[in-house]
Amino acid sequence: MNEFLKNTDRIEFTVTLACTGRCRHCSEGDHIGCREHIDADVATASIRKICECYKIKSLMTFGGEPLLYPDVVCVIHSTARDLGIAKRQLITNGFFSKDLEMIQKVAKDIALSGVNDLLLSVDAFHQETIPMEPVKNFAESLVSLEVPVRISPAWLVSTDDDNPYNNRTRELIDELSYLGIPTGEGNVIFPRGNALKYLKEYFPEGVSESSPYDEDPRDIRAISFDPNGDVLGGNIYKTDILEIMRDYRP
Repeated sequence: MNEFLKNTDRIEFTVTLACTGRCRHCSEGDHIGCREHIDADVATASIRKICECYKIKSLMTFGGEPLLYPDVVCVIHSTARDLGIAKRQLITNGFFSKDLEMIQKVAKDIALSGVNDLLLSVDAFHQETIPMEPVKNFAESLVSLEVPVRISPAWLVSTDDDNPYNNRTRELIDELSYLGIPTGEGNVIFPRGNALKYLKEYFPEGVSESSPYDEDPRDIRAISFDPNGDVLGGNIYKTDILEIMRDYRP
């Protein structure tokens, strides 16, 4: 086993960078022209191979907006379920269609795929460009299907800071209170991408790009796949994932 991956116990897929929102806090930037998405067959083959050699405890899909490609998301999660991966997380802004029938179908497919921790991004930043009605329809469908769901807001400065964005976020959370969905910790916005461009007055002067999610390259805990197949300096469309993991060096 590669010594730099000895503690690996998680798999993550950025399914796509395409998004239905244009959020000013987004660490990935403007997402303009992003249409690429991970291939489901290659992704699931990689999951199976990793699980043959590593004890994977959790798997996550996110984006962009991953539910622009719901079939890919559901195949990934059903594979994780079948392989005994205990925690199967999906992060979504909940806006992938305005059609109620489609919204309900995707919610049902998610339930059947075995997602057991769905994080719904609702806050002042997402709702600047994302309508609330289809998000509510999606949340209602998830609750009716008993999919474990949490609201996962983005907070500015801190979770309890009194600023216009956080106050608007609290109002939006209240709008969903009738569903009884718990609110998770969410995340505090960090200076990267759009956040550093549009919200710089909220960060210390001279701050550089950073992320609390950056891993120690000498102790990789999560195998993270990009939409184009890039992972650990290799690419799963060109090289077998176990070969990439074997040859990885910081």
